Amino acid sequence: MAAAAAPSSSPSSSPSSPPPPPRPVCYVSSAEYRARCDALCKVPQRASMVHALIRSYALLEHMRIVKPKVASMEEMASFHTDAYLQHLQKVSEEGDDDHPESVEYGLGYDCPASEGIFDYAAAVGGATITAAQCLLDGKCKVAINWPGGWHHAKKDEASGFCYLNDAVLGILKLRQKFDRVLYIDLDLHHGDGVEDAFSFTSKVMTVSLHKFSPGFFPGTGDVTDVGLGKGRYYSVNVPIQDGIQDERYYQICEEVLKEVYAAFSPEAVVLQLGADTIAGDPMCSFNLTPVGIGWCLSYVLQWQLPTLVLGGGGYHLANTARCWTYLTGLILGKTLSSEIPDHEFFTEYGPDYVLEITPSCRPDRNEPQRIREILSCVKSTSSERASAFSPRRKTSGLFLSSIVYLF
Repeated sequence: MAAAAAPSSSPSSSPSSPPPPPRPVCYVSSAEYRARCDALCKVPQRASMVHALIRSYALLEHMRIVKPKVASMEEMASFHTDAYLQHLQKVSEEGDDDHPESVEYGLGYDCPASEGIFDYAAAVGGATITAAQCLLDGKCKVAINWPGGWHHAKKDEASGFCYLNDAVLGILKLRQKFDRVLYIDLDLHHGDGVEDAFSFTSKVMTVSLHKFSPGFFPGTGDVTDVGLGKGRYYSVNVPIQDGIQDERYYQICEEVLKEVYAAFSPEAVVLQLGADTIAGDPMCSFNLTPVGIGWCLSYVLQWQLPTLVLGGGGYHLANTARCWTYLTGLILGKTLSSEIPDHEFFTEYGPDYVLEITPSCRPDRNEPQRIREILSCVKSTSSERASAFSPRRKTSGLFLSSIVYLF
């Protein structure tokens, strides 16, 4: 899709105060790590394209570049089962995509057991753990791992292109210091693996805005999915239909996060910013631009909490690079030129060679009445949580009450 100028102003409800002073940022990357990620068949060379565009805008000089570690078996086993990890390692070494036991571990069409896939998974998991450690050590306020954010993997199976749930590993690392961690998932797909991992705890709240439609993967994340046991009401799901554009998406996101923040009082944030929501993505679903995602990111950054930023989906490689480069500039408080700088992937950005992405003519299928119903349901379950737990959280008994009047 040809890129063109997109609106740069924020909606009236977005933060209007001047941006805070530049915050220290760690950027987790290395040539070896990018080479591992480039080999993933679903997003070939994406890691290098993203890094090259960030570098071409001279953003690297404003960040602390941190070489990622490779996750140890013990670190990966903090979430995943030994049996799954051992099987993944075995088929990875053998390049055996037809092992009879692979099906029970989710290895197959979406997650082929190709040679070296275990090393890739350990690299991504290690990079997210490295980013989380930077936050624990106080080296930065924001840590970025754009090749991370693979949120579908379960403890004992691969799922949805995800072999290892690095987001879960990052949250577990942050929990070594921070009592309450908020996970926000703005990928096109429901962050089911992360939600499942923490569905029984009140120490991690998960929030997911995603497409929810019959037959669309993973088929979970309805507004009534709210968590279980002690974690009941600590999962927030906002199902969205095709065609949503920046302003409406931001309004939903802002109001949900405003009340989540007040109710949960997080001490750290993990933010997954999959770019498969962007106009032109092969998923052909949402109709967002990096500007709209940037409004959501800015809202989270104004909390001034330790924040781990991850990538995720994004299958139009040039638009994904555009998006994450734009967001990196936003994190750094830098305004980027519209014209793509000359660099090794320059020809991928034709025919216009600009940073901006314009939305398509796709109709917005989100009826205002349905949005009101969804957010009213979220409000109802949130009120139940407010009455079920501590007096501190009861102050949020009107959780999301203002949302229903927005649309």
